[in-house]
Amino acid sequence: MKEFFGFGGYTREPEGYMSWQHLTIVTIYMIIMVSLAIHFGKKYKNAEPIRKNKVLIVAALLIDGLELFKIVLGCIKAQDPFDWLYNLPLFLCSIQLITIPLSAFAKGRIKESALDFVAIFGLLGAVLGTYLAGNNYSAYPVLSFDNVVSGITHSISGFCALYILITEMAVMKKKNIPITFAIIFGFGIAAYVANVLVDYNYMFLMRGDGTPYDILFNLVGGHPVIYPVLVIALFIVYISAFYWIYYLIQNRKVQKNT
Repeated sequence: MKEFFGFGGYTREPEGYMSWQHLTIVTIYMIIMVSLAIHFGKKYKNAEPIRKNKVLIVAALLIDGLELFKIVLGCIKAQDPFDWLYNLPLFLCSIQLITIPLSAFAKGRIKESALDFVAIFGLLGAVLGTYLAGNNYSAYPVLSFDNVVSGITHSISGFCALYILITEMAVMKKKNIPITFAIIFGFGIAAYVANVLVDYNYMFLMRGDGTPYDILFNLVGGHPVIYPVLVIALFIVYISAFYWIYYLIQNRKVQKNT
């Protein structure tokens, strides 16, 4: 247990990014994630909104509870009460620590916008945080506390996205689109400021750290201004593409029914 939780540092050598161990464990996460989303999605698709929402409440409590435990344990292991400064919800994936609870507990346009945001970025975050998480699987063993918690929390994000789409909880109202963009811009600015203040790499705005962002980082030679601007630009392009595809599918459904 001491080795699993990493007290005193991990003594096992990491199996490595894209090793068969890495790919096997994250595929298991994805199979469980998709299976549960389909099961609960079909079960509650035609249920009352309050019953649909209960699944999101459980997911919100799980993802935030696990992350809080991770932060507390990290401070204990580092023997530094300020270690939490390096675990702020300022990565693209960790924004879901805020938006999933908002989608479960908020009301009105805030709830609608949170549901849309989770639906848009949940699946992307699940893939980036598992299959493409070179920063984690190159540094820690596959079966270690850091990687297991990361795998579970990213899978919860993907589960919520699929569940919201299957149960049609995401309304994708055009009037809420500016809020989705505002969330990305707001967190992007906060992440960049935090990076400068604590010398970190939130939202991978400073460097790629073994993730696919390295492609973009190397493409611009690590330019300190162009690189973070292009990262945010990619998010904007992705959001725009998601909305466009969503509306295209919805329009075709309407035309088919008429």
